[in-house]
Amino acid sequence: MVDLKFIRENTDAVRKMLTDRQTDAELDKLIELDTQWRENLTHTQTLQAHQNQVSQQIAQLKREKQDATETISEMRKLSQEIKERSAEANDLKADIDAILLNIPNMPEESTPYGTSEDDNTEVKTWGEKPSYDFELKPHWELAEQLDIVDFQRGAKVAGSNFVLFKGLGAKLERALIQFMLDLHTTEHGYTEVSPPFLANRPTMTGTGQLPKFESDMYRCDRDEENPDNDLFLIPTAEVPVTNLFAGEILSADELPIYYTAYTPCFRREAGAYGKDTRGLQRIHQFDKVEMVKFTTPETSYAEHESLLENAESVLQALGLVYRVVQHCTVELSFAAAKCYDIEVWAPARERHLEVSSCSNFEAFQARRANIRYRPEAGAKPEFIHTLNASGTALPRVVIALLETYQNPDGTVRVPAVLQPYMGGLKQIE
Repeated sequence: MVDLKFIRENTDAVRKMLTDRQTDAELDKLIELDTQWRENLTHTQTLQAHQNQVSQQIAQLKREKQDATETISEMRKLSQEIKERSAEANDLKADIDAILLNIPNMPEESTPYGTSEDDNTEVKTWGEKPSYDFELKPHWELAEQLDIVDFQRGAKVAGSNFVLFKGLGAKLERALIQFMLDLHTTEHGYTEVSPPFLANRPTMTGTGQLPKFESDMYRCDRDEENPDNDLFLIPTAEVPVTNLFAGEILSADELPIYYTAYTPCFRREAGAYGKDTRGLQRIHQFDKVEMVKFTTPETSYAEHESLLENAESVLQALGLVYRVVQHCTVELSFAAAKCYDIEVWAPARERHLEVSSCSNFEAFQARRANIRYRPEAGAKPEFIHTLNASGTALPRVVIALLETYQNPDGTVRVPAVLQPYMGGLKQIE
């Protein structure tokens, strides 16, 4: 979350940020509550100081064997007032935190202003768009003809926008996952972790999914015998992996920390029905390899650029054409201070498809999850910076692979880098 002190001292900048992001937040109410809370704390501290004086007076009267009845009565009134003030302060702080949890991150200064995705800035491109001397088939036709994806049976089992990979399609998914994990662990220095696929409410809140995006999440039924067991299916490995250090204080010597993880991802994507839902482009369960970094504030933006390169290397190894765009203010995700999207080219659809968002959250997630580090021994703990990128999301990579490497007869070539993971198979037919 955004630091309350920063909001207090930079209210106009925060108000402009909310306008630029086209986001509603109860900023005026927050400022009012914060004023009341601080006034309450000041008054409570004054009462507590007076309480200490009265306690000393009572002790003095008792030592002198004088009547302390009236003073003790005053003490009881003071104690009750302090108790009431403290309860009021706790209520005010709870209201403040509820508003803070719905205020998005401040954009980093290089983030361009924009009012739609058309204002995202193209940063770079890689590869040349291939040309073909035959009519291209969209990925869903190729997948069905090759019998590697069964859209109907996936929907029968779980509902619309769920799919079933089968045969060489399932093997292709597994090959991509293994290839990406091997690449990030052997060449990029990441440690592989295998986290839970469920996350509790504090964990979901720590990375910013809750409370703002709860309607997009798949929530498990609560355990009646354990009401605190409030669990969600994870929308991304970012959620459990980032929260591995929640509530902890790391040392500077431990940073940076690089983790990579494969998980399935579950997203309702409420309101997305009817929009790009054909085939694999927008499904409710998909596989993804994620990269997460924990860094110092001084190094986080250099780490952000290297994180982008790590994600790009996946597509370069697969020989897929892509571009990198930087999000403008209105497209920036809730928790990100700066974000790049990597968009792969799907030639049959003649459009770019996002396969990775590469984000620097600065201290936004760390403050929510209370992840800190000591710059040096004995120093006051500071919030770390967290970063993450998909490395990469599989469904749209599969789309690009099928459409890019298709042959006139409907068969699909397997990129050389994946062939060892597919038993030497060079073509899907």
